[in-house]
Amino acid sequence: MDLIDAVPVRHPWRWVGAAFIVLVLILAIQSMTTNEKFYWGTFRAYVLDVLVIQGVGWTLILTVTSMVIAIVLAILLAFMRQSDNPLFRYVSWVWVWFFRGTPVYTQLLFWGSIGALYPKIIVGVPFGPELFSWDTATVINATVAAIVGLGLNESAYLAEIFRAGLKSVDNGQMEAAEALGMRRSKVMWRIILPQAMRVIIPPTGNETIGMLKTTSLVLAVPFTLDLTFVTNALASRTFLPIPLLMVAAFWYLVITSVLMVGQYYIEKHFGKGVDNVMKAPVKATAAVAAAHAKPIDGADETTEGGK
Repeated sequence: MDLIDAVPVRHPWRWVGAAFIVLVLILAIQSMTTNEKFYWGTFRAYVLDVLVIQGVGWTLILTVTSMVIAIVLAILLAFMRQSDNPLFRYVSWVWVWFFRGTPVYTQLLFWGSIGALYPKIIVGVPFGPELFSWDTATVINATVAAIVGLGLNESAYLAEIFRAGLKSVDNGQMEAAEALGMRRSKVMWRIILPQAMRVIIPPTGNETIGMLKTTSLVLAVPFTLDLTFVTNALASRTFLPIPLLMVAAFWYLVITSVLMVGQYYIEKHFGKGVDNVMKAPVKATAAVAAAHAKPIDGADETTEGGK
């Protein structure tokens, strides 16, 4: 029996679309290289400026510390939502409801103005003598207010991500572990959470990148050392906003690229045994040829059932 001489389906519009994209890229590159108003000299002069590098450092500090606080709180809140205690579930729900329901800019404004609401932080006996007190503006300065504001807001979003990850693990895992005599807390940390990380990591990576860009709102505190504020200040000084905006965009892209690489390897680690399982490619032509191939000379022909 002759094999079918299959003709691949032609896709001319794919080539048209690819040609259009290449044309747009060429025009964009030409515009960026020939338009003098981009002021590439100013870009090169400020991209490694000391103030800009310090702004990058402070942006990374805000991102990392805020995400650490948010992750710790999110794990706690997710476990509370899974608890049998109705008070824990209610408190966790109210936390998520409040911090997701109010804008992060509003929350940062509140933490920046906390000193006006509570001028002093007092430790003492309720309705009794004062033991210790600190000036609120000294304890909760601009840096602390920015980190706390970002961390608390992000914890509400991560809590829902963590809760979804925990619920993605089959309940049979918990029941089997409890049948072996393991404590519920140990089951969560040793069995449920490691499996849930495969679902948790991708959106958490996205939230980390989002947090990197959300740090540009800390001017509301006010915090004036982050990358966005520094580049805006330099733009006001030089009266050249475009090249300084490109400097900020360049550094945000660099940091985002590094975070994406890290996210890839973390996902690869927690996806072992699941994401890396790939089906062998099926070669249709070879399969048909093998099916219609003549049996080897001398081979015993068998009937159904091996008789």
